[in-house]
Amino acid sequence: MRLRAFRRAVALILTLAICVVDYWLSRLLGRLTLVQRACWLHRSCCRVLRALGIRVTVHGPPPGQGLVVSNHLSYLDIMILSAAMPCFFVAKAEIARWPYFGRAARTGATIFIDRTSRASTTEVARLISERLELPVPVLVFPEGTSTDGSSVLRFHSSLFEPAVAASAPITAAAVRYVLHNGASERDLCWFDDALFLPHLWKTLGVSGFSAEVTFGEPRIYPDRRAAADFTHDEVVAMRAERQLSGVRG
Repeated sequence: MRLRAFRRAVALILTLAICVVDYWLSRLLGRLTLVQRACWLHRSCCRVLRALGIRVTVHGPPPGQGLVVSNHLSYLDIMILSAAMPCFFVAKAEIARWPYFGRAARTGATIFIDRTSRASTTEVARLISERLELPVPVLVFPEGTSTDGSSVLRFHSSLFEPAVAASAPITAAAVRYVLHNGASERDLCWFDDALFLPHLWKTLGVSGFSAEVTFGEPRIYPDRRAAADFTHDEVVAMRAERQLSGVRG
């Protein structure tokens, strides 16, 4: 396990360096637009997942615009969802301070939110409204935190408001991890007070796993509470369906 983790750590470092070079080569032609930055993050996440041997299977067509809402299991979700489609993430403000990954998130045009600040929530809602006009979807994790995968927490409705007000399509997305040794998805989830680096090292040492992303149908909702409740139930149902399908398979 330690040797496997070490090899993957080396592959990760080399791949992150390639991603930096890719960004600066792109900048030779001038300052990147928001859409180009999201596409850079998409390419980078695809490279990282390939380097780590993580396969992503996508069920349903990824949306090209609007708001996407997903359950949240780990920091891995960001790479997995970005590999599935270019998108703008809304992430907690603490991530902006992470070494390398925080800078990468900023470069990829991530919107950062301080959920304890009403002013931050208001500003983020304004930014989401602006991004909804672009041909790249905005992705939020409305549970407000990552979980151990045993359940999907109730969705907070505040960040649904910009899409509802703009009559923009809202798409539910369900993320699920499948470990190749048959172990529980929980082993990969990053939740509660787990430290980042020890968890990353543990993840790098896993014998192998794949990820499944299932997209629902884009819908327009009359109000934010209805949008939050319906997409929550849809995510729960899609995760249960994929799990049952995996058991049958």
